[in-house]
Amino acid sequence: MKFIDEAQIEVSAGKGGNGCMSFRREKFIPFGGPDGGDGGRGGHIYVEADSNLNTLIDFRYQRLYRARNGEHGRGADQFGAAGEDMLLRVPVGTLIRDAESGDVVADLTESGQRIVLAQGGQGGLGNLRFKSSTNRAPRQSTPGHLGEQRKLHLELKVLADVGMLGMPNAGKSTFIAAVSNARPKIADYPFTTLHPQLGVVRVGEGQSFVVADIPGLIEGAAEGAGLGHQFLRHLQRTRLLLHLVDVAPFDPEADPVRDARSVVAELKKYDPELAAKPRWLVLNKIDMVPQEERKARVADIVRRLRHKGPVFVISALAREGLEPLLREIFEAVRKQGPATPEPMHDPRFTQNDA
Repeated sequence: MKFIDEAQIEVSAGKGGNGCMSFRREKFIPFGGPDGGDGGRGGHIYVEADSNLNTLIDFRYQRLYRARNGEHGRGADQFGAAGEDMLLRVPVGTLIRDAESGDVVADLTESGQRIVLAQGGQGGLGNLRFKSSTNRAPRQSTPGHLGEQRKLHLELKVLADVGMLGMPNAGKSTFIAAVSNARPKIADYPFTTLHPQLGVVRVGEGQSFVVADIPGLIEGAAEGAGLGHQFLRHLQRTRLLLHLVDVAPFDPEADPVRDARSVVAELKKYDPELAAKPRWLVLNKIDMVPQEERKARVADIVRRLRHKGPVFVISALAREGLEPLLREIFEAVRKQGPATPEPMHDPRFTQNDA
């Protein structure tokens, strides 16, 4: 299935039914009085986070969603039925904004979380509502109200504890395949990964964390080079970043330190808050370096990068150094507490609106 992480939709809640103006007409009852019922309310449009979904592809092919209108009121004290509500299902991690104002409508971070996107219009009043001691035969009713209409922007940000970043061919796909149940495409050419991959890493009984792999960054991504910045949003919910660096690139003119600096620079251009997250340096492909040169190569890279955080030396392909790294990641994630932010949504809408 194609991975789609952005969509524009329009939602239109149902219109309320009109109130009825009617009088009771029966034999031998000349003054039956008013009996026009109210119209039913229009259908609401709800959105719910579903853990079984992982893409917004359905919203690329259908952009307009309309809920049913409420029924009109009828005579004989019959009220119109409410319009049927509509439920839209989106992946967990979907952020919904008002397309016109840019305000956050909802941030769906838990499976089963549901809110109202658009409220149905209230039904009109029948003339039965206007009956009083001084107005025995009211000849008035009210029309139903229009349902709410909104244009919305849907943006999927995957939920993961740990995010990986690095240049293309740094070994990110090999790493996630080695430590988790994910099976991304792995090849010896750049941009093998075309969309985010999630993997669950288990380090012990009841001990696990989720890691996200995104397409590699290259210099100039802010201007659209490579795959640009379009997937960096998927790292914004993570608590820890793993910066994978290829210590033995095939290109003899490639410089791992220069490449690592360019990745950090692109990260800062995209989002300074994302760049400020804890970032661990993971030097990969150490098995490609002769044993007697490894220590000097690692020391030179760390010195030139002036990296102050944790540094790990691994080989994802040979599975060297993975166990200590995974244990340290789990402990860091566990100490930081819950990964997902508090749900945000428009205060006008509540989950239990009738």
